[in-house]
Amino acid sequence: MISFEKVNVLLFDVDGVLTNGNILITESGEMLRTMHVKDGYAIKKAIEYGYHIGVITGGTSKGVVERCKFLGIKDVYQSVKDKMEMLDLFETLYEYDRKEFLYMGDDYPDYEVMKSVGYPTCPSDAAPEIQQISKYISPIKGGEGCVRDVIFKCLRSRNLTV
Repeated sequence: MISFEKVNVLLFDVDGVLTNGNILITESGEMLRTMHVKDGYAIKKAIEYGYHIGVITGGTSKGVVERCKFLGIKDVYQSVKDKMEMLDLFETLYEYDRKEFLYMGDDYPDYEVMKSVGYPTCPSDAAPEIQQISKYISPIKGGEGCVRDVIFKCLRSRNLTV
């Protein structure tokens, strides 16, 4: 079993991780996503304990940004074509080594980032190639609490109250 004790930075993809990957498209063309409320609680707890949390996504959604702000996430990168570039930026901003980064992704756009961090993780329904490179596969699907799962593993590894 992997130890999460040295994780200081938690980075998450959106679609397929913070959401279940399904998008509801309204008649007016608006795209709606849902996020699990229990993931939100865990994110707030992690921020309270001093973890740096960021979101890196290829998508664009005002709702996602608003939800992240509400939860206290300051670093939300949308419309990202090169996730490695954002990883470099995050490393520079917070002066942590990538070995201390946990990244949870679910599909091909996350592959290179996951190969570059110390703690590549994924939800149970991630693409097989992503599961192969993950050090931890949550038993929970994307958008159903997998983010809470990894955050609580980090908190508990330091004996912090969830």
